[in-house]
Amino acid sequence: MPAIEPVTAFMALAFCAVHLFVGRLRFLDVEPRSRWLSFAGGVAVAYVFLHILPELGAHGATFQRATGLARGAAEAWVYTLSLAGLALFYGIERALVVSRGGRERAENRPRSGIFWLHIAASGLLIFIVAYLLNHREDATLEGLALFFVALLLHFVTADFASRADHPEIYDRAGRWALVTATLAGWITGLFVELPAIAIGGLFAFVGGAMILVILKEELPEERESSFWPFLCGAVLYAGLVLAEFYFAA
Repeated sequence: MPAIEPVTAFMALAFCAVHLFVGRLRFLDVEPRSRWLSFAGGVAVAYVFLHILPELGAHGATFQRATGLARGAAEAWVYTLSLAGLALFYGIERALVVSRGGRERAENRPRSGIFWLHIAASGLLIFIVAYLLNHREDATLEGLALFFVALLLHFVTADFASRADHPEIYDRAGRWALVTATLAGWITGLFVELPAIAIGGLFAFVGGAMILVILKEELPEERESSFWPFLCGAVLYAGLVLAEFYFAA
């Protein structure tokens, strides 16, 4: 198998480009919600069900081998770590809502300290994702391509939402913090190889966080979304994943 580092380097740089230039995608900033964001939401939700959830189950076997626990107990630890990631990011999202006084983004902005807490948590998530680029279970080019498309579209919607909270802070410093986290995670992944159980734990934590962030951003309540582009994104991505499994069999 050819070295994946050049491929993952391209992926990390593409994620950085999203962080830096999402503010220039003016066609996304429309009411009702852009059909492109709804399409990206469909892809991201399909990614949750066809990649994150199955991989959480697969890491249960890794925990079982490393700890000697029964399969059910090992899987319970994996899903507990996933729950911890989900709970942490839910708390941060709630803090943003409370800081806005429960209002929509257009009506009020969160306090800058709460916004930076959100950026820090997003940076942690992005650091782990970038680290895992070089330590994926499925390191085939097809698997990496599907992973890349889903994550790229997710970062577009997530960064677009973050920038909407505080565009001045995001443009001045927030986006650079996310770029730094991306590059630091990818570089760490080149030189630091953690045990399989640690990688499984990191994936479980980030998987739970991403489930919360994806479902929160991709199924919005504040603005009307478009169902058909969402459905097209979900069906198209699911079809590509199923085709990969079919031709790999």
